[in-house]
Amino acid sequence: MSRPFKIEIAESEEELKKRLQTANLGTQKEKLIMLWWIKSGQVKEQQEIGKRLAKDTSTVTRWLQKYRTDGLSGLLEIKKAPGAKRKIDDAAMPTAVNYAALEEELKTGKGFSSYGAIVDWLKQEHGQDIEYATVYAWVRYRLGAKLKVPRPQGHKQDEKLVSEFKKNSV
Repeated sequence: MSRPFKIEIAESEEELKKRLQTANLGTQKEKLIMLWWIKSGQVKEQQEIGKRLAKDTSTVTRWLQKYRTDGLSGLLEIKKAPGAKRKIDDAAMPTAVNYAALEEELKTGKGFSSYGAIVDWLKQEHGQDIEYATVYAWVRYRLGAKLKVPRPQGHKQDEKLVSEFKKNSV
């Protein structure tokens, strides 16, 4: 025979219903429904909660224990994995002077033909040996830059005719 199922829910039924309506995540909704069932007296045993939610009783036990120790905010807390640590930090890639220089170099009309060219440029100009993937992520996502190289033009083009064409086409 299992031990008696006793838990005191501090929140009112109305408060739990309101929180349930505003909850975004499925796991939060399940936990709030569980508390609302207990508060309203719809369930009397942990096994019944597990069956209704299609969860193992150990999961229900863990949720109730979390509620007992940390309250509603602790139960509904969303945990986020820390992720991998950065290989280089903001201070190391590229340093403040190099950062500005790289940004200026990207803004010029000349640009870089590839991310490998940026790696080479950082190595030659600033003495920093940084991996290709790091440079790609930094330039593409941090700086929001795309490699832009001007389209090739014929060497026989007459500049007067090109400028006249641009004036007339607009």
